[in-house]
Amino acid sequence: MARKGYIWERPEWPDFRMDQAALAAPIALARQEQGKVLGLFGAIGLPGTAAVVRDIWTEEAMATAAIEGDKLDLDAVRSSVMRRLGVEGAIGARVSRGVDGLLDVMQDATGAYREELDDDRLCRWQSALFPGGASGIRRIAVGRYRESGAPMQIVSGPNGREKVHYEAPKSSEVAREMRRLLKWFERSRPRDGRKAPMDGIVRAAIAHLWFETIHPFEDGNGRVGRALIDMALAQDVQSSQRFHSVSQQLMAQREAYYDALAKAQRGTLDATDWVSWFVTQFRLACVTSQQVISMAIEKSRFWATHAQHPINARQRKALIRLLDAGRAGFEGGMSAEKYGNLTGASKATATRDLGDLQKAGLLVATGQGRGTRYWVNVPGWPAMPRSRS
Repeated sequence: MARKGYIWERPEWPDFRMDQAALAAPIALARQEQGKVLGLFGAIGLPGTAAVVRDIWTEEAMATAAIEGDKLDLDAVRSSVMRRLGVEGAIGARVSRGVDGLLDVMQDATGAYREELDDDRLCRWQSALFPGGASGIRRIAVGRYRESGAPMQIVSGPNGREKVHYEAPKSSEVAREMRRLLKWFERSRPRDGRKAPMDGIVRAAIAHLWFETIHPFEDGNGRVGRALIDMALAQDVQSSQRFHSVSQQLMAQREAYYDALAKAQRGTLDATDWVSWFVTQFRLACVTSQQVISMAIEKSRFWATHAQHPINARQRKALIRLLDAGRAGFEGGMSAEKYGNLTGASKATATRDLGDLQKAGLLVATGQGRGTRYWVNVPGWPAMPRSRS
């Protein structure tokens, strides 16, 4: 019964419509920032690109999990990404099967963007997210669309006072709904040098909204839906390279993201507001990517400047951590105690390692005695604690 006003209940579903004139300016701005990203990638060369892709891929994995409330181990994710990219310096951090599964999905979405997306592939993506066949302690349908006769609802609040934010189509309708989505997704993709029937960023926005509205799986719909965004964007630029982290931007606007989706899933099939919001988030993700590339260039210059200085594995690990903290600086600065906790070195070894790095010019120090703190010596980066004001 059409009581809740969801878009999938309307007779014209799923014929989305948009005000092209209203979208022209946001799309133009987004393409401008995207062009800057692509230009920077082309300018930094292969070694620099590998470092940037590692950072972007890591942030994307951390963010798409965080949107669902899952906190991943940064070192484990980064190490797994580095191994996949063939980048030297991967540490032996333990990676859970779930994390590896998420990275498998992300890798397949962009790395194999030319291959057709079908039911089987989507089900394998969802299965990879839940290698144990459970979400937490709850058994779920894995590797197949949902089958339960109970309504698929997004709810919040305590038992007995739950608030229903959204209710998806019945499980019995999912297969048919997904056939329509996947047929459109394949038909609307750019191919053989021919112009696509829809702007690629807009297509990614519609694909995500459409998928999340169907909500085909018992769990994992958000992560699979954002992998769908990645695939659509990879198809748009015809590249398996990761140029930006859309999930990181969506995580930064998590409440607005959920609100924009919820609003788009009710009322009419006019998706203009949703697409405009999504295109703006894509533009901001491109701006962030430019900052990541600039930081990668600074890191690359740092290593090139100090290439003649021999450093041990402990020192390299600490320097990487300091460089990853960026211009804002490592929280409170690096102390001998923190260095020991990070590398497993004794206090005496930590003090000696840090002192050697300072003498060689890789670090600068502030304070004295037990209050000595070390900061990475990159021109333009402040050698002082972060302001707590």
